[in-house]
Amino acid sequence: MRIAFFNTKAYDRRSFEEVNKAFGATIEFLEPRLDRRTTALAQGFEAVCVFVNDTVDEAVLEELSKIGVRLVALRCAGFNNVDLKAAERLGITIVRVPAYSPHAVAEHTVALILALNRKVHRAYTRVRENNFSIDGLLGFDIHGLTAGIVGTGKIGLNVIRIMRGFGCDVLAHDPYPNPEAEALGARYVDKDELFSSSDIISLHCPLTPESHHLIDEIALNKMKDGVMIINTSRGALVDTRAVINGLKKGKIGYLGLDVYEEEGDLFFEDLSDKVMQDDVFARLTTFPNVMVTGHQAFFTRNALEAIARTTLNSITEFQKSGSCLNAVPCKPAS
Repeated sequence: MRIAFFNTKAYDRRSFEEVNKAFGATIEFLEPRLDRRTTALAQGFEAVCVFVNDTVDEAVLEELSKIGVRLVALRCAGFNNVDLKAAERLGITIVRVPAYSPHAVAEHTVALILALNRKVHRAYTRVRENNFSIDGLLGFDIHGLTAGIVGTGKIGLNVIRIMRGFGCDVLAHDPYPNPEAEALGARYVDKDELFSSSDIISLHCPLTPESHHLIDEIALNKMKDGVMIINTSRGALVDTRAVINGLKKGKIGYLGLDVYEEEGDLFFEDLSDKVMQDDVFARLTTFPNVMVTGHQAFFTRNALEAIARTTLNSITEFQKSGSCLNAVPCKPAS
């Protein structure tokens, strides 16, 4: 099967080329993102492989169907950028990587917590300028605090393990409670109790219509003053304008983001020689108690290898049988 890989970087090529030695798939790596303007690049390919910020809406899927594409492989876990109803109608199978390295994202989550608390980013800059004053770098003990974990899948479970290791009480919220979370010492509560009782809130849930802007003005008003909020899941879980107001009022004491709701035009690109056009993002980064990383929580050697192996295995499985274990829950039209 010939596969067109959209939106690829050098690290994608390296990881997939290495793993593909065992699969022998025919891959063409393309730099452009997939959208309606670039679908023609998939001409002659039966499958396309895309990432989190590619557009896989109804219009794109219709164009892909016209040129014979039967499979869209997401080299990520989330699929909120895909019109699943259109895919089902057109008979296009959607596959994803349901788990690659939950440790990677969980560890990055805790890295943000520690860096914000101990102001590592500010301390690093000071020392490089020969400023060894520690005034303004005061942190707090994480031990004994209450951490609220929203979403207790594989990533959320690993965050619970780490926060319990720090000696935190852990509250959890998930529509589908996980017995493993309770075994680790987490206690399931409703969202309101989690928001009102937690010192640190970390988001690890998928983006759905129900979770869109989970953190909004109403949610913030229920939280403790000075709360720490971490989002390494999906950008639109957080209403950015609401958290900016929360930062200005002091309701939010610390904010760590690896995702941003309008990241599609920003993340994974080098824009260092350009003027920032996103005024909301620009405002967000002016706060000294905000740390933003560019959707790198997944970015470890282990995760890249797992993504490549799972993706190529799914494509091979589809080629052999017409179905796949990692298919997103929508069946191809018959």
